[in-house]
Amino acid sequence: MPINIETPTMGESISEATVAQWLKAEGDMVEEDELIAELETDKVNLEVTAPKAGKLIKISTEEGATVAPGDVMGEIDESASGSVSASTASQSTEEEAATESSEPAPANAGDKSGPAVKKLAAEKGVDLASVQGTGKSGRATKADVLSQTKSPAAAAPTVTANQGERETREPLSRIRKTISKRLKQAQNTAAMLTTYNEIDLHEVMNLRKQFQDDFVAKNDIKLGFMSFFTKAVVQALQEIPALNAEITEEEIVYKNYYDIGIAVSSPRGLVVPVVREANNKSFAQIEKDIKDYALKAKDGKLMPDDMAGATFSVTNGGTFGSMLSMPILNFPQVGILGMHAIKERPTVVNGEIKIRPIMYVALTYDHRIVDGKEAVTFLVKVKEALENPSRMLLGV
Repeated sequence: MPINIETPTMGESISEATVAQWLKAEGDMVEEDELIAELETDKVNLEVTAPKAGKLIKISTEEGATVAPGDVMGEIDESASGSVSASTASQSTEEEAATESSEPAPANAGDKSGPAVKKLAAEKGVDLASVQGTGKSGRATKADVLSQTKSPAAAAPTVTANQGERETREPLSRIRKTISKRLKQAQNTAAMLTTYNEIDLHEVMNLRKQFQDDFVAKNDIKLGFMSFFTKAVVQALQEIPALNAEITEEEIVYKNYYDIGIAVSSPRGLVVPVVREANNKSFAQIEKDIKDYALKAKDGKLMPDDMAGATFSVTNGGTFGSMLSMPILNFPQVGILGMHAIKERPTVVNGEIKIRPIMYVALTYDHRIVDGKEAVTFLVKVKEALENPSRMLLGV
């Protein structure tokens, strides 16, 4: 009896996905738990694996189709497990014999590959000459070819215009549609207002310089700026709880936990994974969490639960050189802190002009539940914490 391949559970608040790519074709043999397809949701990419070993006898959902958890995507014939077609076996035997008994094969992986691999490469538009073969004697395998086409949704779309064309078009990805929808939802629903300040990061930079080597030796990770900002934000939120809240039609929900969303750029677009219980984490653990999320975002491995439930967000446009901007709320949160580039500027310190590393910061807040006094006070608290990091470290 055929085994159904079902769409996996997608996580909190995700009810559907798009079939991004099938990595196996009908008639292919698959191993249990082998990756066979990829889905694109409005937040992350998800992998679909084979529930049993056998032959993929039917694909029910084509690439681009919309699926929901539990939908049947295809079928596997479990009784065919372990069987290999005579032609494939013969091909493999002939290739191995040729490789072992003949003169050394050319360096080009494409020349060494069998007909099945060459056919797959042609179907996928992969140039075998550029593939690093992992098979015997450097031959390219099907897996090598598929690795060149894996996670198309995780890669930035490439749009090339033919000579003479005045414009090109591409469909919106699911994540780009969601970003658009949520940003407009924030603009249409919240009463957004932004307040600005500047922070002298002289003391933070001195601390990093003084203790960086010891910090790395102990924690195997660098001491960056994000852990300082995350800790400063948590400390300010504890004093101004209105910014760690959510508004509904009838009530204000104050959050007594501090899950801080850290905006991360990925090939698919902006994602905001969450540092959980940031108030209880060390600087080192916060840095490790952010690094892990950045790597997962780059590889398209973030899971839906990684990005659910933040109470407040931090975004750093300074990474790309931004000097000043007005961040948009990550709805339904009521506050977001925007960081910017650090520049040396003349500033007055104790009556003297000094050159100091200055960052402009911006707080966008929902004026429906956060008053101007609270917003300004919050930003001043963040400024004071970062300009006196020793007090923040001591919790005083």
